[in-house]
Amino acid sequence: MTASYVVTGGGRGIGRAIVERLAGADNIVAIVERDPEALKWIDDHPAEGRLLPIIGDASDEAVAARAADEAAAAAPLRGWVNNAAIFRDAWLHERPAREVLALVGLNLDPVVVGCAAAIQHFLRGDGGAIVNVSSHQAQRAVRGAFAYATAKAAIEGVTRALAVDYGPSGVRVNAVALGSISTERSDAYVAALGGEERERFDREIGLLQPLGRMGKPGEVAEVVAFLLSGQAAFVNGAIIPVDGGRSAVGRDPEEA
Repeated sequence: MTASYVVTGGGRGIGRAIVERLAGADNIVAIVERDPEALKWIDDHPAEGRLLPIIGDASDEAVAARAADEAAAAAPLRGWVNNAAIFRDAWLHERPAREVLALVGLNLDPVVVGCAAAIQHFLRGDGGAIVNVSSHQAQRAVRGAFAYATAKAAIEGVTRALAVDYGPSGVRVNAVALGSISTERSDAYVAALGGEERERFDREIGLLQPLGRMGKPGEVAEVVAFLLSGQAAFVNGAIIPVDGGRSAVGRDPEEA
């Protein structure tokens, strides 16, 4: 039976890979995206008739409600993926605390709003599944990324709390904690590096992620699709690392 899903930030990179993976199984996918340009690829996509563009901010409750309504009108709403993220940060000693808190909200607010919209629909039906996209930084912060790391840590807390609150109602909430994933944004960054810088970057990725490379958006999409599926029916409140082993490795300076 065809189901519907909502994916926020689904126009590019990891979000697009998730959209295409879900749509590839003949599902309906509503894509919440701020930038209309990021959705131009839909027009030529084989699944074009099953992709519903929702232009707007994922942290806007009205936008989230519209996405849920349009998806549910097309097919039973079975899953929601909170992928939208903004990479913007500040040092706490350089900016007012309230300004930094607002930066935390840029990544936390869309997840809470998305979860609320999804849960409201799921409670009126037969339940459903939510997958929140977190980061390795939720557990191991990178210097200079206070707001982003704080938001991702909060997202993992939200995931566990909602899993406990709504599990009895048939709503599963899980998260994927990503390592370094190759996207258009990261590819452009790497392409701009000089020869020595590129070698150093590749060497560092090899040290950080035991599989020795960056992940692929499609690899993330497969894990997300599993967590949304009936195969993961007893998985709830879990934070799944999709990081090539990054969260498992402990770099020891004595190795050198």
